[in-house]
Amino acid sequence: MARALPRIDLTPQERRELDRIVRADTSEQRAVLRARIVLLADEMLSTQEIINMLGVSKPVVVKWRSRFARDRLDGLRDAPGRGRPRIYGPDTRLKIATEACRPPEGATHWSTRELAEHIGGVSHVTVHRVLAAERIKPHLQEMWLNSQDPDFEAKQAEIIGLYLDPPEGALVLCVDEKTGVQALGRKAPDKPVRPGAMAKREFEYVRHGTKSLLAALAVHEGTVTGSCYDRHSNVEFLDFLRILDRTYPSGELHLIVDNLSVHKHSNIRNWLEGHPRIKLHFTPTHASWLNQIELWFSILGRKLLKRGIFNSTDELVAKIIDYIERYNQSARPFQWTYTGDPLTV
Repeated sequence: MARALPRIDLTPQERRELDRIVRADTSEQRAVLRARIVLLADEMLSTQEIINMLGVSKPVVVKWRSRFARDRLDGLRDAPGRGRPRIYGPDTRLKIATEACRPPEGATHWSTRELAEHIGGVSHVTVHRVLAAERIKPHLQEMWLNSQDPDFEAKQAEIIGLYLDPPEGALVLCVDEKTGVQALGRKAPDKPVRPGAMAKREFEYVRHGTKSLLAALAVHEGTVTGSCYDRHSNVEFLDFLRILDRTYPSGELHLIVDNLSVHKHSNIRNWLEGHPRIKLHFTPTHASWLNQIELWFSILGRKLLKRGIFNSTDELVAKIIDYIERYNQSARPFQWTYTGDPLTV
């Protein structure tokens, strides 16, 4: 007669940890399998039911269920000494990691095979494993941009102050241009997504021209005002300022803009002198991320422009304006979290 397996009763903390292991993209598959066995056992499923659901053998289910019952979460970890011992010692691993961080002569970075040949006595598979373990990725590169604006601190403090504590009765607007928005058509219709297959699109496209979008985000309301133009000179920016003046007819307007030359044109300065309730605040150079309208432009790009099909510039403009109207129906302000503390790279 088979011996009854111990009952599994998880504590809330144990269930949270096992759920985390199952959901995490970085979890090893063997750890995920063990966690699933225990979670299913906690739901009072029989050994045979767990076998059928997970497609594993009975000894596997019995082993990990019993080990968890005895040692709890520690029982799901591999015992010391499991697996094949390392062939290469710490000196070899250190040499691989060190050389990977030094670009080869006449090239920008190593491949695993080139690095293995350079070091000698190791395979490219070993090199790959060492680099993966040390999280060294010589084939990848990230870009960053350092602002040299001498007034960076003062400018960013001014803008963040408007975000976190605006003047009473004032409205803060983040304003910018999204230039060169292309009206791209396709030579063949899309094939929609279906079970087992992603959506497909004809590779070739047809250009129908471009438009420039001027948009303003009301920071503390989340709503957007936008207008499309053929160009993006000071003439169009002045026209958009007049639109904002009519859209928000009372109270001070504090507009956050970047350092584009059209924002500082003499025509703009002259017009602002006659409209003292409208004030411009300039972001530091190379710090457009401080302007929240960039967050909304990213949403617009993902939701409409990247995968949209536009058979004319008029259709492009119509769909942009329609998207803004729909967005405003459920708009919410962004939760600004940057406090102005120094950034690190």
